[in-house]
This record gives sequence, C-alpha cells and structure tokens, in this order.
Amino acid sequence: MARELGLAEITLRGVAERVGMRAPSLYTHFGSKHAIYDAMFGQAWVECLTQFESMREQVPDDAREALRLLARSFFDFAVSDLPRHQLMNLRTIPGFTPSAQNYAPAVATLDLAREIFIRHGLTAQEDLDLFTALVGGLVDSQHANDPGGDRWAQLLDRAIDMLADDLGLPRVHNHPLP
Repeated sequence: MARELGLAEITLRGVAERVGMRAPSLYTHFGSKHAIYDAMFGQAWVECLTQFESMREQVPDDAREALRLLARSFFDFAVSDLPRHQLMNLRTIPGFTPSAQNYAPAVATLDLAREIFIRHGLTAQEDLDLFTALVGGLVDSQHANDPGGDRWAQLLDRAIDMLADDLGLPRVHNHPLP
C-alpha cells in the first residue's frame, strides 16, 4: 500500500482488506496505524542491517574503498524503495516515533558502520556523522530530482573522495577525482 498510495495513505481498514481480514481482527495484531508503521520501520532496518552484515567480511582494507562500499551499499538500498526510505530516514508521519525494539536495528546498523570506520582508523564521531549526512543527502537528492535515474548516484564516488581527502585518507590510484 505504501508503494502504491504513499505512507500517509495507509489505513487499518485498507491493510485488513489487503491481507483478507476484517478491520477489527487486525487490531489483535496492530493496535493502531502507528503500530503498523513501527513494524514496517523495524523490518526495513532489519533488512538494511542484514545487508550490511553480509558485506562485513568483504570490506576492503583500504579505507577509501571501505567508505565507498558502505556508501554504495546504503545508497542503493535507500533509493530502491522511496516509502521505505521515507519511513527509515525522514520524519514524514506526524506523531510517529519507533519503539525501542524496532529502533534497535537502526542503531545496530550505525554501530556496524562505526566499527568499519574504527577499523580504518576513523574514530571521530563527527566523521561518521558527516559521512551519514553526505550519503543521506545524495539519497534525498536522487529521490527528489531523478527518481529511477542515476544523476546523484553518479556523484557518490566523487563525494566520498572529497570526504576521504578531507579526512586525509590516501588516494587509490585507479579512482582519481573526475
């Protein structure tokens, strides 16, 4: 429903109809529309965490390449599903706050990124914050300005190179700045 109609258009009655239930029966599973959003939020971050965990052993020893892999992994995940991205990373639903249980996978995903940063000698929280804002901004620009395209995706490596340069990471010879 979120993909077809948008996140804000989800209703308990509509969800019940989609799954072949009567609306009152759905209340035994979800007490409110925000409970549905909470479950969706948790599922989305579990999927993202699973993707990050699956690449953990593939992270290159080169710090710049590691940042590229993290950035590309999250970028591709986030741009592949606009409603999921909106729920995960933007506050588009008035009054919705995820439960601690469903927020935990988001924290674990960021912790895994922090672990990779630390493994590559990047220990300052503001470096991870800047990385997160940079990649998130490119995701938002891709969704807003070129949905389904690659205009902002093409800038990802360049943006990571700019950040890596600022962080003093050595340049990999086969990835010069355009």
